[in-house]
Amino acid sequence: MESIFHEKQEGSLCAQHCLNNLLQGEYFSPVELSSIAHQLDEEERMRMAEGGVTSEDYRTFLQVISNALKVWGLELILFNSPEYQRLRIDPINEKSFICNYKEHWFTVRKLGKQWFNLNSLLTGPELISDTYLALFLAQLQQEGYSIFVVKGDLPDCEADQLLQMIRVQQMHRPKLIGEELAQLKDQRVLNTDLEHALEASDGPGMLDEDEEDLQRALALSRQEIDMEDEEADLRRAIQLSIQGSSRNISQGVPQSSGTSLTSEELRKRREAYFEKQQQQQQQQGAEPPGQSLRLCERPNTCSGALGNDLGDAMSEDGMLQAAVTMSLETVTSNLKTEGKK
Repeated sequence: MESIFHEKQEGSLCAQHCLNNLLQGEYFSPVELSSIAHQLDEEERMRMAEGGVTSEDYRTFLQVISNALKVWGLELILFNSPEYQRLRIDPINEKSFICNYKEHWFTVRKLGKQWFNLNSLLTGPELISDTYLALFLAQLQQEGYSIFVVKGDLPDCEADQLLQMIRVQQMHRPKLIGEELAQLKDQRVLNTDLEHALEASDGPGMLDEDEEDLQRALALSRQEIDMEDEEADLRRAIQLSIQGSSRNISQGVPQSSGTSLTSEELRKRREAYFEKQQQQQQQQGAEPPGQSLRLCERPNTCSGALGNDLGDAMSEDGMLQAAVTMSLETVTSNLKTEGKK
């Protein structure tokens, strides 16, 4: 299809496009056709039996095209004239047709062994099958077209030689130029609306809100992690203290309550331990300088459950520090007991 010469519509130059598509090349220009029309203008007016701009324009264009084709030894015969109809020629045995409706002219030509509609209003050549050709011409006549048969030998062209050897297939019929432009315009409008919608959905406002939500989620996550770390440290310290107390019991270290202690006994021992530390600190502050105080070396045990009274008197940091201190003293006492044995 690329080898077929096809001029598309430009302004009101349909007569030029019709001739060049018929001859398959840029054989005529507006200047040349205007010169032919000027030469025929006076003669055509003299022979006009009827007045009227439409009839005069029709006859003028027809004469211009006829005189232009005479240069190549070609002539036009009206397709539905009695003279031609008596010949009973099958349309597929002809070589080309020129079709006219009002001021529009276009060519239907056979290239190789196939027929093509070379209308300049189409986006490209339209393939016409042999079986559809007669129906196509009949349809044009019903729409008011005048059809002319081109008689004579057309000049050789590349498309005719190539299509003598191969046959082409057309998957999609060409559209009218106006339809294609309308579809392109609609597509551009659709693409523009889509771009605006995407820009609106990806606007800075929505991005800022998403970032704020993410920051808030990260802050809450960090707070939860910090709280979990503090609770884990406290649990580890209390667990160490419980383990130390358990080892003392298993190794036979004397305990005031026997081999097992209740929660109440553990709470009392813990209170006694802290009261003794407070008394020692008060005594140390009351004694004169230089006098050393001897601290009690007897270890005390603590349980994993801190009492309500102690929780009221001390902060969480104090409780953690006290638990760690008691754990260390318990381990030290165990080591000393093992050394004595």
